[in-house]
Amino acid sequence: MDNSHNFETNAVRQQIESTHAQEHSTPMYLTSSFTYADAEEMRAAFAGEVEKNIYSRFSNPNTQELVDKLCAMEQAEAGYAFASGMAAVFSTFAALLSSGDHIISCRSIFGSTHTVLNKILPKWNISTTYVDIKDTDNWHRAVTPSSKLLYVETPTNPAVDLVDLKWLGDFAKKHGLILVVDNCFATPYLQKPITFGADLVIHSATKFIDGQGRVLGGITVGRKDLIEEIYAFSRSTGPAMSPFNAWVLSKSLETLAVRMDRHCENALKLSEYLERHKAVNWVRYPFLPSHPQHEIAKTQMSAGGGVVAFGIKGDIERGRRFLNNIKMCSLTANLGDSRTIVTHPSSTTHAKLSEEERLKVDISPELIRVSVGLEHVDDIIADIDQALTNS
Repeated sequence: MDNSHNFETNAVRQQIESTHAQEHSTPMYLTSSFTYADAEEMRAAFAGEVEKNIYSRFSNPNTQELVDKLCAMEQAEAGYAFASGMAAVFSTFAALLSSGDHIISCRSIFGSTHTVLNKILPKWNISTTYVDIKDTDNWHRAVTPSSKLLYVETPTNPAVDLVDLKWLGDFAKKHGLILVVDNCFATPYLQKPITFGADLVIHSATKFIDGQGRVLGGITVGRKDLIEEIYAFSRSTGPAMSPFNAWVLSKSLETLAVRMDRHCENALKLSEYLERHKAVNWVRYPFLPSHPQHEIAKTQMSAGGGVVAFGIKGDIERGRRFLNNIKMCSLTANLGDSRTIVTHPSSTTHAKLSEEERLKVDISPELIRVSVGLEHVDDIIADIDQALTNS
């Protein structure tokens, strides 16, 4: 990749080499396996002496193009593509951790990640301590001799809180911890955790990287030595991304910058509108001056992202009435789509947490998460306004 070009140019122009047909756009390689000219070439490929595709469970031109492109965007050394974001999260943990190891995680994370940390990893004697991202003393108190991995989302899901990546990178280095950052909300266009000291970056490519709610995918990129362990685990256990999904997602990256520009522009205007609405208690958006970590946002993000959280005045029934009055926006648990999505996390994405656990991460019954889409912002605001007014 020619790093002399800008982000947008690299996103469009980085492709694998053309075939003999000299196609302009990368074709799909929908094949389960690959052939060899002779026995020696096949032996060398399986021995790892030459770089050859073997089997699409662990190597395919489409997935390699996607991984190479995202590595360049995140300034990572290597990566691996998974069937879903949660496959990326679980496989990263499973590959790097052993019985007796300890994880330190910010408390505010995706609901399914909570399930992995609370119910699945403990089966293998891997424990987790949750910490409040706003109190740095908590991080120091959480470190034990068995601590190995530090896991955070920033911005967090769904309360849109921020972690100071520079501080956390220094902290992880001091204690010899592997720092893993879920960069799903920001994307590499807005934030590059590796430049602040992260060892690995995870994406649910299902979200903003796809951007149109079409396919599932997950990617982990970062230090080559860690990715080699993740690759070895995943090669045998089979959580790989399909070539078709990789082809779709690589094409999606070509428009990531222009999409995120519009997502951010619309989200900022919506958050400013919500701050003025009499039916709203509070609004959380990184590039609003009222956000508690606004100064941190400006140091590690180039814009505020496409997700807005706000609290609707009244009880949970009013929240339900608000959702029922939405007309144009979508009611679904996904995010990062071209279409604006409205979600009530307490009753959907984080419903498996106890009320006490939700409140510890600022997920109150009044919290509404909006993944702001690419529609005209006036239409987004009009739909949310009429739903607030009629609730």
